[in-house]
Amino acid sequence: MIFLKNIADQQLPEEAQIDYKGQSLLLKESGDSVLLIFALALLITFLVLSAQFESFIHPLVILLTVPLALVGALAGLELMGMSLNIYSQIGIVMLIGLAAKNGILIVEFANQLRDKGIAFEEALINGAQQRLRPIVMTTFTTVTSAIPLVLASGPGAESRMVIGVVIFAGVSLASIFTLFIVPGAYYWLCRNTGSPQAIANKITQEQKNLL
Repeated sequence: MIFLKNIADQQLPEEAQIDYKGQSLLLKESGDSVLLIFALALLITFLVLSAQFESFIHPLVILLTVPLALVGALAGLELMGMSLNIYSQIGIVMLIGLAAKNGILIVEFANQLRDKGIAFEEALINGAQQRLRPIVMTTFTTVTSAIPLVLASGPGAESRMVIGVVIFAGVSLASIFTLFIVPGAYYWLCRNTGSPQAIANKITQEQKNLL
């Protein structure tokens, strides 16, 4: 939009005016709101995860994969020669949940091991190792389910193809880096945090000692 406006200002006389129609009009109308929608979706996801993990640090570790998914989606659009339109914006918002699920698998399982009294580093290593197969399986199913959208043909194929490319590229890149970013971030950010059931387990143990 900015590029078009600059070209019009340079090439057209001062009294000339430009207007938008079709997808350009939809993009112009939704362009200002997509950032707000993305921020609200990210905030709601963070608050829900905070309630689940009873911590503000653990959800932060999980959501570190969202920027990676965003980079992958934009790179996929660039490689396929597609634009950032209303359909790709919908796919980018969807990536928040699709990218966070792998981080949830690692963090949740590591916390469960810590709840059982396993040491921090051992719980993190075991959690990353044992969740590798579920992460690969869920990533494979998500990516392959986007292939029909990427290969779509017929009426409306352009819109489906854009969403498919965003999901395929975003989930692929986020899943690859999740295996490295999430364990590393968990190691550095969560060392001084307790597991969700740590206090409850401590109280239970003290009650047993009193009895």
